[in-house]
Amino acid sequence: MAPHKQEQAVSEAKGPKAEEDGGAAGARGLPGAGPGFQPPEGGFGWIVVFAATWCNGSIFGIQNSFGILYVMLQGDLGGGEKDPTLEFKTALVGALAMGMIFFCSPIVSIFTDRIGCRTTAASGAAIAFIGLLSSSFTKSLEVRYFTYGILFGCGSSFAFQPSLVILGHYFKRRLGLANGIVAGGSCLFSMSLPFFLKTVGSTIGLAHTFQVLSAFMFIQILLSLTFRPILPPSCDSHNDRQDKLASRNMKQQCGSQMRKYFNMRVFRRQTYRIWAFGIATAVLGYFVPYVHLIKYVEEEFKENEKEWILLVCLGATSGLGRLVSGRIGDCIPGLKKIFLQVASFMLLGLMCMMIPQCQAFEGVIVVCLFLGLCDGFFITIMAPIAFELVGPMQASQAIGYLLGLMAIPMTAGPPIAGYLHDYFGNYYLAFYLAGVPPIIGGLVLSVVPLIHQRMLKKQQMDSGKDKMLASETVMNGELLPGCPATEAHV
Repeated sequence: MAPHKQEQAVSEAKGPKAEEDGGAAGARGLPGAGPGFQPPEGGFGWIVVFAATWCNGSIFGIQNSFGILYVMLQGDLGGGEKDPTLEFKTALVGALAMGMIFFCSPIVSIFTDRIGCRTTAASGAAIAFIGLLSSSFTKSLEVRYFTYGILFGCGSSFAFQPSLVILGHYFKRRLGLANGIVAGGSCLFSMSLPFFLKTVGSTIGLAHTFQVLSAFMFIQILLSLTFRPILPPSCDSHNDRQDKLASRNMKQQCGSQMRKYFNMRVFRRQTYRIWAFGIATAVLGYFVPYVHLIKYVEEEFKENEKEWILLVCLGATSGLGRLVSGRIGDCIPGLKKIFLQVASFMLLGLMCMMIPQCQAFEGVIVVCLFLGLCDGFFITIMAPIAFELVGPMQASQAIGYLLGLMAIPMTAGPPIAGYLHDYFGNYYLAFYLAGVPPIIGGLVLSVVPLIHQRMLKKQQMDSGKDKMLASETVMNGELLPGCPATEAHV
């Protein structure tokens, strides 16, 4: 990423130790560490892209289609008149699953760095498979909090995040395009699953529907085996590290390992802190339409035959947005990519507020087209921005911490909307309030590039040299995230 002159200046400033570390990194071809290995930008990487597409599509296709499952869950319990808090309780099933994807992300980052993308993703897909399959053997919402909400959610997190990290092993120049293809291709699932669930669910029932969905996760177990690291281990540096650990006592070794895998240094970057806070604020209302929109149109427009079209529209324009934003993101330099997220969050908030204003079912369809477009722009550009903010060596944990921060607001949004419906008897206030957090989050994100530019100017004045802000390289082991020594040679 950085010019060779900048690398040399940084190396001279840090002294012999930095040069030694930089040489080792350069042999591996890490960006900003000198010449060496370069990602293939294709080849077997396209098979990895397909596997990552299936992973993203099956996980978020099921999650984004929860509006269909939401109605089926209530029907499985015999209707809402028996329990005045049924909207809240049912929404919590899907919200838990989505929230656990993000809540587990910091832990997934550690596992990804420690045991690799392949093992982490395959294990997560297996847990998600067990969660969906076991959900078919109960009718209790409380049990499904665990089987669908916890097991499926946690497993999805362990399967999903490595699919983002592994792309950085095979692509650099085309990373935005690869992310766009993965995100856009996965939207085919989001477009087809609502109709599929509506048709299959009415034919075979909710229990067998969960069993069919578990097959998607079983296929993902096999596809996760393609997440193969391609960088060779550094034997000398590995032996040096073992010698250093052997010379320390147990307390020092434990402290060293804790600092290595619970690396909080990404939070020392002011721009990352603001970016993470802004996104965590925005997603409080993000998942509300996916859960409650189907039930809303059934109550407001008495539409119970074509309501699945709304989720298809969301998936279609989300796929378009992801493909377009991936290509656009490659053309936008540096942190200016964040303005794509700013625009998407602002528009998403406005569209949520427009839902109660729609006087016909067709108006809701138009709103859903824009909601999906905003979703596509927000998701695709997230990983490239993380690489820009913290560099490739810290990207895995930066993404993990970000998703972890998103967990609580993502989980809280749909149940709060369900509670408001239970209290007021309609969804009007719920959708109005759901639009506020994305607008606030967008405003917060808009200041990140400005702060970054101010930091650049300050550094230029302090150093007296015309150079960009150098990214500090923090080694999470001796390889790229998700590439442990035990897998690198395979």
